[in-house]
Amino acid sequence: MAIRVTTARRALSLLFRDLAEVIHVEDDQYLSYDFDSWCEVSQVKQRFEPHNFDWVSTIRFSLAVPRIIRLTLYDRLPQRQVKFNRRNIFARDGNRCQYCGRKFPTSELSLDHVVPRSQGGRTTWENIVCCCLDCNVRKGGRTPTQAGLKLITAPVKPRRSPVIAMEMSSTRYRSWKQFLDHAYWSVELK
Repeated sequence: MAIRVTTARRALSLLFRDLAEVIHVEDDQYLSYDFDSWCEVSQVKQRFEPHNFDWVSTIRFSLAVPRIIRLTLYDRLPQRQVKFNRRNIFARDGNRCQYCGRKFPTSELSLDHVVPRSQGGRTTWENIVCCCLDCNVRKGGRTPTQAGLKLITAPVKPRRSPVIAMEMSSTRYRSWKQFLDHAYWSVELK
């Protein structure tokens, strides 16, 4: 079961302490490695496929950052709260202004309270949307109805991290997608 995305530092720490093992997808097969064997594989990969990995260098050797690790033991699943931050709001809305529908780079977008704070609106997933600067100025301190605007999509709290969904399309994370797709279709339903 996929549990969470973690940092390279934490992944390598878990691997070194024998709390996890690397899962590497090669030729549609899942191979598992402990820390020592991953160090050996890393030396080969650095010689023949250095562009396919991110690397951590030490004084004596370089180590490929594993894309997928499997915990060898865990006692509970972590809470699955999606962080309420700008990056996740932009990802949820697909960098589209929720009033005019056009797509913008994040530098040209702002966040808008659907119900303005001056009218009792709160800063929550259900009341914040991406908005281009022109639409934000046009809306001002009014509700969309008062400003003659209409929301394209009602804002909701996402169940999963929208940033991860965006990054899954990157070729860098192809191994994640393959692993998660396999897990999705193969897991026993209860």
